[in-house]
Amino acid sequence: MPNKKSGEQNLGIMIKTLLKNRSLSMRKLSTITGIDTATISRIVNNKQQAKPSHLQLFADHLGVPVAILFQAAGYDLELNEKNTPSDILDSIDTIQEILVSSNFLDHQFNLEKIHQELAKYEQFALTKEGEQKILEEFETKVEQVRGAGPFINELNEMYKSFCEENNPIEKRAILGSVLLYFILSTDIIPDYVFPFGYLDDCLAVQIGLDRLSKINKMED
Repeated sequence: MPNKKSGEQNLGIMIKTLLKNRSLSMRKLSTITGIDTATISRIVNNKQQAKPSHLQLFADHLGVPVAILFQAAGYDLELNEKNTPSDILDSIDTIQEILVSSNFLDHQFNLEKIHQELAKYEQFALTKEGEQKILEEFETKVEQVRGAGPFINELNEMYKSFCEENNPIEKRAILGSVLLYFILSTDIIPDYVFPFGYLDDCLAVQIGLDRLSKINKMED
């Protein structure tokens, strides 16, 4: 069930922003989605709760990951197989567009900032201090976020891999940098920017997985 207090206002702002940036009216959105204009207006103005079917149609026609709309509407759920971190990575331009146009952030968000933060943590991850921080604080941080989020399963697997003694230094550095990013809360997108607060962690995970995948291909 959605959390109405935390959700509906955010969803309304998001849809208004997407419509404006795509030069669409509610009437035009009604035509392409088949949802009655009055229904769209009530959803946008926080007078009616959006159904999952509404959110899916909005996502399909406004070019935004459906999981983001579900979170904006206050639904407490993890991403399904169709909405993976990779999908969000591919939609970074849309996410940036919403953040900037809605004044959620006072600066432009881009992937380079996440790359820079991860690079800073790579060497630290290979030190005794960095390793100790990961081993002592990772599980606590997972508990703090209540094990929720589309990236938690990937982080748990990365943590298990980091703990393996036979990992090459390059892989260990990549794994450690992502885990430290998560633990130390170096949020490029602040957590209070609902529903985007988790996205930089999610993107950091995907960046790390992509790098590990390239290393594995080279080893094959």
